[in-house]
Amino acid sequence: MSDSRKTAEHMGQIAEYPPTKTGMRGNHEGTFSVAHPMGRGKKEFFTDNLRIEERYDLIVVGAGISGLSAAWFHLQAQPDAQILILDLHDDFGGHAKRNEFEHDGRTLITYGGTESFQSPTHLFSDVANGMLKKLGVVLDRFHSAFNRALYPAMGLSRGVFFDQATFGENRLVAGDPSTLVADDLAPDQLNARDWQAFIADFPLPEEDRSALLRLHREPEDYLAGKSPEEKQAHLEKISYLAFLRDLVGVSELASRYFLARSNDFMALSIDAISAYSAYEFGFPGFAGMALPAPSDEAKAEMEEPYIYHFPDGVASLARLLVRDMIPGIAQGGGMDDIVGARFDYSQLDSPTEQAVRLRLSSTVVSVTNRDEGVDVGYSRNGKLHCVNAKRCVLACDNVIIPRILRGLGRAQSAALLSNVRFPLVYAKVLVRNWQSFVNLGVHEIYAPSLPYSRVKLAYPVDLGAHEHARDPQQPMVLHMVHVPCSPGSGLDGRAQAKAGRMKLQGMRLAMMEQQIRSQLQCMLAPGGFDHESDIIDITINRWAHGYAYTFNSLFDNAEESQATLTLARRKLGNVAIAGSDSAWEPYAHAAIDQAWRAINELR
Repeated sequence: MSDSRKTAEHMGQIAEYPPTKTGMRGNHEGTFSVAHPMGRGKKEFFTDNLRIEERYDLIVVGAGISGLSAAWFHLQAQPDAQILILDLHDDFGGHAKRNEFEHDGRTLITYGGTESFQSPTHLFSDVANGMLKKLGVVLDRFHSAFNRALYPAMGLSRGVFFDQATFGENRLVAGDPSTLVADDLAPDQLNARDWQAFIADFPLPEEDRSALLRLHREPEDYLAGKSPEEKQAHLEKISYLAFLRDLVGVSELASRYFLARSNDFMALSIDAISAYSAYEFGFPGFAGMALPAPSDEAKAEMEEPYIYHFPDGVASLARLLVRDMIPGIAQGGGMDDIVGARFDYSQLDSPTEQAVRLRLSSTVVSVTNRDEGVDVGYSRNGKLHCVNAKRCVLACDNVIIPRILRGLGRAQSAALLSNVRFPLVYAKVLVRNWQSFVNLGVHEIYAPSLPYSRVKLAYPVDLGAHEHARDPQQPMVLHMVHVPCSPGSGLDGRAQAKAGRMKLQGMRLAMMEQQIRSQLQCMLAPGGFDHESDIIDITINRWAHGYAYTFNSLFDNAEESQATLTLARRKLGNVAIAGSDSAWEPYAHAAIDQAWRAINELR
């Protein structure tokens, strides 16, 4: 350790516990106050003449899964390395956010961001699986921890809520037989009604109900005469909404039933996803078209059960990584005890001889290659600081890198800026009980035209000291998903993402809380729900920069996209670029793999 590091001002965090904070979380106030003016070109930070306060072997920008993984991989190879991780949030984990609620002496744990491991048996690399194994994560453990039978055994199903403003009346229709991409339930656990009985209860005209029933039960070859390859090419260039309206003949009103089915998984409505993507993700209407088999990845996402879920989602992986790199920050040594482990946040950035220091609430404003390594300037508590390392990994949003990485070429800057993240909101609502859901016969509700398109009871997981509620009179944390799309606007995916972000930034906490209360009251009141007495607390995880951009055949050329992706993540001097953005995939395993690539590029 250098003398400058030994004598540097202690930058440790206040001994608070960020997971217990409620109100506005995610990209909360303070996370963008420095970055936004810089990104809009309104402010430039001059750090070249600052004194180097500390020196490290590696500096990582971003304490999400990819940044933490990069630090961990480097430490595995060089156990004596000194590493600094900088992040602009007040908690680590990035989108792998942990939320906690305290009520009546109990701690209720939930996830505020990345939910689960996506199809790990099929999609995880040897590198990702090797990391999990070393951290004590046994994937088979989730098969017993996740109680897939709990809600079905109670007679609960999924339901669809039709709102009065769009469909003429408020009506909840239970017994949804739809199978979902990334489904936690098996087809025989849905407590589903047959399609005819289910659709018969829709508040739609008879001709619309008949059209939807034919779509599900008697789909035709809507591109008869074309080869399977020609059909695929055609479906890749039309939206699922256009498929329904122009090829199948479903009316505009009936099409609205599907409008937000894709929101949670793809952060876009059906007007901005291709019909072929809809086919691969199990949407109806394609059974009679003799299309090519779905890709292996699509089949895995449809067929592998979505059960690889800690009670706090992928936040437990972030916590496992931090605990492994900073000994003494929390007790324990496996996947079970990490769920209830209490972290001492004052130890994240301790000036002791620990190998890894994690500095929160620190926004990086400049990254400059030097002959002696990399200078990194950052803003913290209104003051500018400069640190140096032999190497640096940028595991942050791609769109901020052109604003901070000095010497970046115009072409690579444009490539990085093309990765516009999709905004979304994960709202967590602590309720006194969930009897209203039981009374209505549902554990999950899809609302195609309301702000929160998905409202569901927590995933039923027992792990470590965490026990999921089984009595409907017990408290429960509801999960609600809002994606600020612009359906019908004619905007492409990137433009919708930008427009959605502006919408989110214009919404204040009180407005969003009222929106949540109003929607829950509208949907659940017939089951006995009263928002004034039943809601205990609300945490709103606002992710203005949420899902990483993914290839979209409606708007992108495959070869050009791959070239853009390759250029965007190209190393510059002693700086490598990681993060799920570097894979164009919003998954934890992609973040891990990109961290591995970045660290190896620097060796």
